Amino acid sequence: MNSHYLCSMESIVLNHLTIGYKHKVVATDLQAVLHAGEFTCLLGPNGVGKSTLLRTLSGFIPPLKGCVELNGKDISQLKPYECAQQIGVVLTTKLDTANITVAELVGMGRYPYTGFFGRLKANDQQIVDEAMAMTGIKPLQSRLIHTLSDGERQKTMIAKALAQQTPVIFLDEPTAFLDFPSKAETFQLLRSMAHEKDKLIVLSTHDLELAVRFADCLLEVEEGSLHTVTAAEVRQEMQEIIGK
Repeated sequence: MNSHYLCSMESIVLNHLTIGYKHKVVATDLQAVLHAGEFTCLLGPNGVGKSTLLRTLSGFIPPLKGCVELNGKDISQLKPYECAQQIGVVLTTKLDTANITVAELVGMGRYPYTGFFGRLKANDQQIVDEAMAMTGIKPLQSRLIHTLSDGERQKTMIAKALAQQTPVIFLDEPTAFLDFPSKAETFQLLRSMAHEKDKLIVLSTHDLELAVRFADCLLEVEEGSLHTVTAAEVRQEMQEIIGK
């Protein structure tokens, strides 16, 4: 795969990527191209490497071999603030957020632009309010994070990523603690954002039904390799099976 031919200004290229940790290889020679304006779902059973892949794509874990290219540039060469202005991340790990309100945590999504101690300007506050409204957590804005349910906390983390206003968003099992209507609503929101705001959004999930329904592209991690298929192709195959 020649990334120079495949990489557009709004794409991420997995260039012969081997992921894992110092003493454990999780997957090898991964190749794929992810495009802006597409909502991609990452599928696979627990322990197969979905979280490791997302952390590598986000720049949190260095690849063992190969590289991840964002807009033609190896992300390992980006400075932290540059990465934060390009990539928003929602991980499954819980943050130490004692004595922080929902609005304050969502406001942290603006830090790449204001600095950690920067005050939110009127424009920043409007972006934060819109992110909370889109995820349905505006009524919770004054609540402390530790008082939230798991589902409410997940929505808050998604709102923080939206407030960050990055062209790329990676989400690791963001709907794990949500009920089915909230899951479907979140998938629809992310799909709409990818299409309407030309964002590159990748979400890992176990919900095959929702992934096939809402995603543009499906990535499956299986036995150390990565398979790519369009959701439209899967829907067509399912229709043919049902029709038999």
